[in-house]
Amino acid sequence: MKHLRALKYIATVAFVLALLVPPLHAQLDPTGEWDNRFHEDEPERIPGPEIGDYLGIPINDAARLRADTWTATLLELPENQCRPHPSDYSWRGPALLRIWKDTDPATQDVVAYHTHISWQAPEQTVWMDGRPHPPDFAPHTWQGFSTGKWEGDILAITTDHLKEGWIRRNGIPRSDRSTVSTHIMRHGTYLTVAVVIYDPAYLTEPFIRTTDFAYNPQQRMAPYPCESVNEGGRPEGVVPAHLPGANSFLAEFPANYGIPPEAARGGAETMYPEYIAKMKSMKTLPRPKGKHSDR
Repeated sequence: MKHLRALKYIATVAFVLALLVPPLHAQLDPTGEWDNRFHEDEPERIPGPEIGDYLGIPINDAARLRADTWTATLLELPENQCRPHPSDYSWRGPALLRIWKDTDPATQDVVAYHTHISWQAPEQTVWMDGRPHPPDFAPHTWQGFSTGKWEGDILAITTDHLKEGWIRRNGIPRSDRSTVSTHIMRHGTYLTVAVVIYDPAYLTEPFIRTTDFAYNPQQRMAPYPCESVNEGGRPEGVVPAHLPGANSFLAEFPANYGIPPEAARGGAETMYPEYIAKMKSMKTLPRPKGKHSDR
């Protein structure tokens, strides 16, 4: 009887302690089905950003030249038609999101989180088991190599070994030398993903952007098979581009919105509120007839 009472006592104490001890690091499980939210980001998302709109992005001259010579008809090339968004940008696309985890059957520790995104069906693995990142000469991929750790209730992810991608769908590039810091934050039935891009080739400062999702357990994702076709009718080997200084569309954005052309060129200075005062002394282009600015 004494032995039985002791076992009951130990079991009771263990149960009470389990109730009192909070989850490790107050982790908030991000797994599940998540539906994207676009309203706060339109028209930069879905309709797409305007040509020449580099405002608020800390690009350098090299990135500016790449964007100035870019043309959307590049997407017609067969090699680009099935090109997925890289992992740092895929949150911004038409991205129904699924997150799930692998656990060690013996310890029940989380070994990795995985993401699947509906558009082009890319999948990213975030290793949680402390493994090191590959050496510099390891192959680069669209999703890169990612490791994660919990910082309080935030899942903090570091990604490198990325192929060259883009920061905005109007030609602003992101180089394969970039490192990306991603923070996934859950607030009940909402998920916020904050992405910070560190790019020594094209950015003079880190670029930060957030994207929101809403929990949708009834969500269904369709498969996304992709097969390239010949869309253009242009000679084989021709790559569409604007020659430097020859892109006539660059003036449309600042003219349509009454923004000084200098400001539209972007740069780190344009990220900060103090730049608004400087803009007031800059000249603007004449607005086309029928256009007005809501800024």
